[in-house]
Amino acid sequence: MSIDTVVMKRIILTGGEQVKLFSITDVGKRREINEDYIYTSEKPVGNLPNLFMVADGMGGHNAGDYASKHAVEKVVEVIAGYTQETDSENILQKAIDDANTHINKMAKSDKRMKGMGTTLVAVTVEGNYATVANVGDSRVYVINDFITQITKDHSLVEEMVDMGGIDREAARTHPDKNIITRAVGVKEYVLVDFFDVTITEKEKFLLCTDGLTNMLKDDEIHRIIRESADIEEAGRRLIEAANANGGRDNIAVVLVEPFGGQND
Repeated sequence: MSIDTVVMKRIILTGGEQVKLFSITDVGKRREINEDYIYTSEKPVGNLPNLFMVADGMGGHNAGDYASKHAVEKVVEVIAGYTQETDSENILQKAIDDANTHINKMAKSDKRMKGMGTTLVAVTVEGNYATVANVGDSRVYVINDFITQITKDHSLVEEMVDMGGIDREAARTHPDKNIITRAVGVKEYVLVDFFDVTITEKEKFLLCTDGLTNMLKDDEIHRIIRESADIEEAGRRLIEAANANGGRDNIAVVLVEPFGGQND
């Protein structure tokens, strides 16, 4: 079964700077339900100047779909109302904590949703600085002449790599690759990783789920983005390439050029 690809494209002027944004999600070739969820706002959300998120739900029946959508919606709701705080990390921490509590309570109250949870990556950019939040194995990259993974996967295989049990190449095809060690909503409390990133005019952000990174190596992702005329073409080509390589999972891609690629 296949569903139509969902696409959003915006080119926005914010504070005199052109912000380019393209986001796309696809059900893939093997799944019937799309449990990936994306959210983008180039405009302020509460005290955050902008907000970009990707989530990948997990759980039986429709629970994964519910977890990703409602976790993201809860994060947005909390940020919009949490105006007493101005620090981006503190705002995101509060919002993700509340989303975790919400999903966890729903999972406990409905046996059909038992064990549900979701990955979540979030980025907010102010000037030349970005705050990145991460739970799970969805990823954030910075793209320039190189591709740099900012987030660190919270997965069993990543722990095995850290301990020297397997190398990075073997990790790509390991049978336990999809076992994650952290997720929003699975436990009463969640540990969020934060990263501070300094960006330049030529750089762009890629937020994505493992439906992309399990199908394409980092250098393939980088090549497609670099060879594309713009981020819309890049986003579409990334989806096509992931599906051409098997499309074993839902795929979500968000590409953000905070400075509009003005020096490309």
